[in-house]
Amino acid sequence: MSGGPPTTILTVHAHPDDEASKGAPTLAMYGSRGVRTVLVCCTGGEEGDLQNPSLAEPGQPFHGLDEAESRKLLAELRPLELARSAEVIGFDEVVMLGYRDSGMADSEANSHPDCFHCADLDTEVGDLVEIIRREQPAVIMTYGDDHSGYPHPDHIRVHEISVLAFDRAGDPQWYPDRGPVFQPLKLYYSTWTRRRIEAVHRALTDKLGESPFDDSWFERLDQDHRITTRIDVTGFMWARTGALRAHATQIDPNASFWFGLDDAELEAVYPYEDWILARSEVGPIPGLDEEDDLLAGISLVVEASG
Repeated sequence: MSGGPPTTILTVHAHPDDEASKGAPTLAMYGSRGVRTVLVCCTGGEEGDLQNPSLAEPGQPFHGLDEAESRKLLAELRPLELARSAEVIGFDEVVMLGYRDSGMADSEANSHPDCFHCADLDTEVGDLVEIIRREQPAVIMTYGDDHSGYPHPDHIRVHEISVLAFDRAGDPQWYPDRGPVFQPLKLYYSTWTRRRIEAVHRALTDKLGESPFDDSWFERLDQDHRITTRIDVTGFMWARTGALRAHATQIDPNASFWFGLDDAELEAVYPYEDWILARSEVGPIPGLDEEDDLLAGISLVVEASG
């Protein structure tokens, strides 16, 4: 990565802890190679439930606190957990978009006037465009367009603003007061593939005699045929594990769903993270598993434009 400023990858997430479960090894790997990595977190995660049994029963207030006190403490802790997680992964920059967690659909929080889901879409896109123009990422990573497995309003909105911001950041007609235009080159969707889930499910069953991946996981819409990019993250599973553990309020450290396989076992079973290339300014969208590098084709475009 010598000869000029580092290439930048920017990833957009809804809540603190999403960055740990979606792409942590990939971002850690690229960071280790000199790529600048930027995390945009759209909300503070205020509506997350307490999930660690050592602090309280899942979904209940912290030990010794009432509901209001517990909710206040949780809102204070989640940004701190995010900072620790980001340090583990190695992000160069963490940007909070500043919106409130919307909670699940039809919850009381989902109609809060400050929530991400209720805010003006064009304003949110402008906020993200400003960050993109400032950070100038070659690659943006975000959530996909299939929300059937987890239709959280904030995850849906992250997808919406990311796609629009990718398209508008390089267009001078949009947000002229949000900085000089800049066009990112590639937009990727994250996903957990069926093949990954099946591999981990079999390994957990073999090791523990059971698996937390019940039938509902296998009833979800299969996205495997859309995978363009398969990143080998051998040697970087520690980023996922360490980042997850940093979110002590949200992650049960004894949960087999997250930690039933250790890093070496998970690596042996499925050493990849899978991505869908949804937008490309560097050439045609590749076919199934044809790409093994998020930065493929980018250096040629940068050299040509320089």
